[in-house]
This record gives sequence, C-alpha cells and structure tokens, in this order.
Amino acid sequence: MNSLSVFFKYLHSFYHTAFKGWYFFIVVLMMSALLYVNYFQFPLSQKSITYGHWGADFSTSYFLYFTPFAAAFILQYFFFAHKAFFKNPWFIALVLLAPAFFALRVNMHLQQELVTRFVSGDALIAWNACINWIVRAMLVIALVWIIWHIKDRHGEKFYGTASLPGSWKPYLLLLLMMVPLICIAATQPDFLHRYPRAQILESLPIKYKTFTYLCYELAYGFDFISIEIFFRGFLIVAFMRLCGMQCIIPAACFYCCIHLGKPLGEAISSFFGGILLGLVSYHTKSIRGGLLIHLGIAWAMELAGLIAHRLA
Repeated sequence: MNSLSVFFKYLHSFYHTAFKGWYFFIVVLMMSALLYVNYFQFPLSQKSITYGHWGADFSTSYFLYFTPFAAAFILQYFFFAHKAFFKNPWFIALVLLAPAFFALRVNMHLQQELVTRFVSGDALIAWNACINWIVRAMLVIALVWIIWHIKDRHGEKFYGTASLPGSWKPYLLLLLMMVPLICIAATQPDFLHRYPRAQILESLPIKYKTFTYLCYELAYGFDFISIEIFFRGFLIVAFMRLCGMQCIIPAACFYCCIHLGKPLGEAISSFFGGILLGLVSYHTKSIRGGLLIHLGIAWAMELAGLIAHRLA
C-alpha cells in the first residue's frame, strides 16, 4: 500500500485545495443528467448523431464538449475565491479552442478518400480504422503543439512530456488493481458488444490477418497517446498555469463526454478516472504514468473481450 500512497497524497491535496462540496455535487448532478439523457432518452454522442454535413456534425460535437466543460468552469465563479483567471484572455481563448480541437479530430474524414485509393474490399474496413486513428491523433497533437509553441514553449516542455518523477511501481499496481474490474465488465453484454474493438476483423476474409490485427491494435494504442496529450497534457498542464488545480474537474467533465458512445459503466468511471489521471498530471507535469494506466486498461479490455468471446 505504501507504493499507492502517492495517489492518496494527490487526492488529499485536491480535497484541501480545489474541492468544494456543493460545487462538486452540482457538477456531478449536471453530468448525471447528461448521462441519463444520452443513455435513456436521446443519444448525444457524435457517432449517434450524424447530419451528413461537416459543419452540422462539427457544431454538434463542439457544443457537446463545450457545454459541460465551460459550465464546470463558470460554476467555479460562485464557489471559489480564486477567480482572477476569468479575466485572462488566454483562459477564454483556450476554453473556446479546446472543444474545437477535439471536434475537428472527431470529424476529420479527409484521409478516408486517400485510403480508398490504395485499399479496397474487406481490408478497407480494417485499414480505414487504423489510418483514422493515426491521422486524428496527429491532428490533435499538432493543434496542441501550436498552442504550446505560441504560449508556453519558453516556460516548459511540450505539455505532459516531462519525465515522470519517482517510481513506476504505483502506476503498475493501480493498473493491476483494475484487472478484476475489467474481468467483471467482460461478463456484461454491453461490454462484449463493443470489445474487443478488433472483433470486426474476425469475419473479414483478408490476407495477413495476424499482421493486420497487430497494426489495428498498435494504431488503437497510438490514439491513446493523443488522448493523454490532449486531456492530461493540454487541459491540465496548460490550464494549471492559469487556474491551478481548478482545471481538473472541468477536464474530467470533457473527458466523460467523449465516452458517451461507450458502455454506461465506462462513461461513469471516465469522470472519476479523469479526476485521478488529471491529478497525476497536475503533480508530475507528465502524462507517462497516466498513459501507462490508460493504455494498459485499453489493451486489457481488448484481451478480456477477446477471451470472453472465444469462451462464449
């Protein structure tokens, strides 16, 4: 347990520095309402709402991300003494730009036409997914890099790329603790409907299936690097220079929104997981520990889903 004490220290610091009971209650109520509407009334995720017009799809994504993200910040004005950052032009600009960056990522389709020039038939399904992950990940990283280059390049390394201080052991132990929960999740129909993501390859009569499967999982993993750079690098390290630890809960709200198309349990846990991973990034200025946990969980879910399907 001593190895995990670092996480308790982070939570203790958060509780005494940036936690307000009524603020947290209202934010949880807001996110609960969002989850209820998405899963029991009307699907809000971008994959469920597609108008076939780029501008409309982008706007839908943008407001889905922007609304809870900005609302979580606006609520802080009424609960926290530290509110000078609301007058900072950079803060306003980043709150407006961050959802736009991720909405661009979600709606980036230009690469698909290029893929069809080189791949056809059943293999197109697999390689289109791989290229989509890679292109969209690189797009997000490039946009965040532009902000860093303009705003913070003289003050620190690229967001989240600092070396991880201390030992890797706490992160490995936390990842190990997640394995039983993943095994339990692998018994649920909604989990098995989505995982493993690579199950789409099983029924495809394509050559070099093992090689394709490996490329698919590596591309899937590469996407998580961009997710960590964006949510724990950009939304934490860039914002902490403006508003301190108060950036963590809004970032967790944003992070929860990108999980709305996934199983309900995963969406709920993403909010609390986003807080914990945000705290790690805040205190270390590094995404490396969070990336180990996030990527480890993602590939463990793939493996658990694969085994569950094979045993069914």
